[in-house]
Amino acid sequence: MSALEARFAAALLDPSLPAPPALRSWNGSDVDGRLAIYRNNVISSLVDALGETFPVVQELVGEEFFRAMAAVYVRQDPPRSRILASYGAGLAEFLESFEPVSSLPYLPDVARLEFARVQACHSADAPVATATQVAAALSAGARIGRIRFDWHPSLAVIESEWAIVSLFAAHQGVVDIASVDPAQPETAVVLRDQSDVVVLPAAAGLAAFVAAVRRGSALAEAAGEAASSHSTFDLALVLGMLHRHGAIASIHLPLE
Repeated sequence: MSALEARFAAALLDPSLPAPPALRSWNGSDVDGRLAIYRNNVISSLVDALGETFPVVQELVGEEFFRAMAAVYVRQDPPRSRILASYGAGLAEFLESFEPVSSLPYLPDVARLEFARVQACHSADAPVATATQVAAALSAGARIGRIRFDWHPSLAVIESEWAIVSLFAAHQGVVDIASVDPAQPETAVVLRDQSDVVVLPAAAGLAAFVAAVRRGSALAEAAGEAASSHSTFDLALVLGMLHRHGAIASIHLPLE
């Protein structure tokens, strides 16, 4: 990026900065005025993009407040890619330190859930383990504990001290927002099930199990880790749910 481009980019996000001295308009009109118009259009477009990615956050704080808040975020953390689907990765961290929303402590984790949904939608395609493959793995006898999985690229698990799954469901009209207690801890499972991105409540121990498998642990080790921290962990229930929604991309059965 040239010095002129750097100064233009800075002025584009900071209304207190004048247009770079070398900048000229094609018809000789006021450069600062034209830059102000362009700046407003850019900020507005990026705020619109954030509203598309974070509709639940926007609903929880109200559209007018969201747009003002998002404009602050845009100026602090502008896009680094042309792909706007990847923009907003830092919004959750921004919300954690944004004083005007400190009374809504669940908002950052709601943002994490919503961003995970967008990432799941645009994640890579991958084959999904078939029922036959799962059945063969589960009938592997003594080898079953050494089975390893690869998760579908869209799979994400968000653990929260807040009722993020219920808050999301209320936005979808599935539950009444008045019945949701935000202070109830919930863990969300996000993944692309065929062409649809789904958000599901996680069973006890699922997050620990998924994380262990992702680190390379075999089935017995991963299940033991989950059970050690969650006494009600049910391996059959968790595997059934993950397989039913296409979370298992492949199964590696050890040799005899």
